[in-house]
Amino acid sequence: MTGGHQTLALLLFSGFVAVTLAITTWASRRRHGSAEEFYAGGRLFSPMENGFAIAGDYASAASFLGVPGLIVLFGYDGVLYVVGFLVAWLVVLFLVAELVRNCGRFTLADVVASRMRERPVRIAAGASSVTVSVLYLVAQMVGAGSLVALLIGRTSQAAQVWAVIGVGALMVVYVSLGGMRATTWIQIVKAVLLLGGTVTLTVLVLLRFHGDLDRLLLTAAARSGHGPAFLAPGLKYGADWTARLDFISLGLALVLGTGGLPHILSRFYTVPTARAARRSAVWSVGLIGAYYLMAILLGFGAAALVGPQTVRASNAAGNTAVPLLALDLGGGPDSTGGTVLFAVVAAVAFATILAVVAGITLASSASVAHDLYASLRRRGGRQRSEVAVARVAAVGIGVLAIALGLLARGMNVAFLVGLAFAVAASANLPVLLYSLFWRGFTTRGAVWAVYGGLVPALVLVVLSPVVSGSPDSLFPGLDFQYFPLQNPGLVSVPLGFLAGWLGTVTSAELPDEARYAETEVRSLTGAGAA
Repeated sequence: MTGGHQTLALLLFSGFVAVTLAITTWASRRRHGSAEEFYAGGRLFSPMENGFAIAGDYASAASFLGVPGLIVLFGYDGVLYVVGFLVAWLVVLFLVAELVRNCGRFTLADVVASRMRERPVRIAAGASSVTVSVLYLVAQMVGAGSLVALLIGRTSQAAQVWAVIGVGALMVVYVSLGGMRATTWIQIVKAVLLLGGTVTLTVLVLLRFHGDLDRLLLTAAARSGHGPAFLAPGLKYGADWTARLDFISLGLALVLGTGGLPHILSRFYTVPTARAARRSAVWSVGLIGAYYLMAILLGFGAAALVGPQTVRASNAAGNTAVPLLALDLGGGPDSTGGTVLFAVVAAVAFATILAVVAGITLASSASVAHDLYASLRRRGGRQRSEVAVARVAAVGIGVLAIALGLLARGMNVAFLVGLAFAVAASANLPVLLYSLFWRGFTTRGAVWAVYGGLVPALVLVVLSPVVSGSPDSLFPGLDFQYFPLQNPGLVSVPLGFLAGWLGTVTSAELPDEARYAETEVRSLTGAGAA
């Protein structure tokens, strides 16, 4: 876009964002003096409200920008991300949601510490939650940089750097001033905007092809440059045994990782009862499922109408596929319709990033204050001091995410989120499931489960092609690649479960049968839950 059309797009984008921020600022006026108000919004949200908020929290930049981009570049193999993201909710719905709401108060560590020695467990679980959150935040920063750089008409590295810094700073300032109530309304507003924008684009794509899905897919395949292979498995994950194992590793991470994401688990504490938590999960599954079905159509629509070459020219990782599709559907770069639709989609994408960053930053700052700080320093006025520490932690975590986002700005956001899922599945899910379902689980087992999954996952990522050894690595000029897979889940997830079992069977500590019985009754019935 040039001249007046670019100015119009920037004005519409700014106005749209201002309206969403005004709504959430109005919703956040209530004081956040207590930990329960700051972390859980007073537990006053209904299942439908929380379901929309979970959908807004879960459908991140990876879903709106990354997944359609992967479909444009790799066809069928890009759809595999959709399958993993959606199937993961069955694990959350049947194994996690209700039990977590009954056993905890604000964080993952609350569930585990309810039957263990608190200090070592809280430190381990808190450190793991912060690590997962930062990795997830990096993906959002990369998406924000790609989006804003495209909006201002400059896709150079310098433009993306300043876009990441500016967008990250705005988000950090907003989140540090708000609490769970403001964050939840950000996510609800964002979910409505996302679904509305996605429905609009999907209808326009179908109208362009007169509702003929076969024609849409065949056009996408023809324009992809790969022909029929574009619609078949193997374009990204079928070249050799390493690629096939990488796919298995990715699928394992995506399916199991959602149940260990701190910002998803914390959402179940914002409703009054476990039944409400379960109904929230049902709402979220329906909303997320509907969105992902449309995201598949948007990916193939962008491949057919925009083309992989144009998308790559704008962003090598494919993160700008949906905004470019909106521009085309509205009439092209120099049309008023294209400008308006592009600005609306850009605003929806920005709201998506803002909502997810808000939820992740709040969850990670809660882990710092409620788990790490509270375990290391126990003084009077604990709740009020926790809230103050959480605000400071939000700023520090945001700054770290901005710095890492600058390093990873050339990568696909869905791929980066896959790494966060792998760490969550390796470090958080084993200790969570063992704590809920294994009577003999001990404190040593809990600590070993966390570190036994967290450390290998991080080490394997550092030694993988993600960091060095290939042109697409973070450091393409270096080569200390010793692990062939891009996603560590295939190795690190079993290690997390194995370490938890090994720590328990080698521990001299006897399980506290009374505390386990109390936890079991509370998890299943809700008796005594906060």
